[in-house]
Amino acid sequence: MLLFVILVIFIAVAFYFITIYNRLQSLKNGAFAALSQIRVAMKKRLDMVEQLVDMVRSYAHFEKETLEKITSMRTDLSSAQPRDISKINSDSLSLLADIRAVAESYPALKTSDAVINTMNAIRDVEDEISRHRYTYNNIIQEINTKIDTIPSSFIASLARLAKQDYLSFEEDELYRAGYLTSEEIEPRRPETGWK
Repeated sequence: MLLFVILVIFIAVAFYFITIYNRLQSLKNGAFAALSQIRVAMKKRLDMVEQLVDMVRSYAHFEKETLEKITSMRTDLSSAQPRDISKINSDSLSLLADIRAVAESYPALKTSDAVINTMNAIRDVEDEISRHRYTYNNIIQEINTKIDTIPSSFIASLARLAKQDYLSFEEDELYRAGYLTSEEIEPRRPETGWK
């Protein structure tokens, strides 16, 4: 009878550990899928930015270097990790801001249906990127929480899963606005007593 009880406990514990392992793997795959969706949406945005450059080119001088930057960013996206994606996002948004400034300077461009439609399509893609980033960060939060808690931390360690970085675009904006310096890891926030 004792042997049967020990066997049942062993099977229950093994099943519990297998369930945690499978959940961690499922989360990892979900994070990869969300990151892939972000890459696809960012490539779409870069394609549209390139279209805008073509539309604006007759009004303002855009160097060959601008198109090379877009091509390089598009190529880099295919294997980009979260930190790389944040940098590519920042660079593409800077480029887009320059193009918008040029479009604002020329009334014919500002009222062009093609420019307006492309700008609206880019805004839709930016919303899509935000949704996928939100999904990705929620998955990463769950993975990191499981890695920090017992017993899933043991299973994560055995599976060689490490904590992941969040995909954060806000830091880029904070750097540009001067609220975050390169020495700081995170922007200053009010003290709460929590770490």
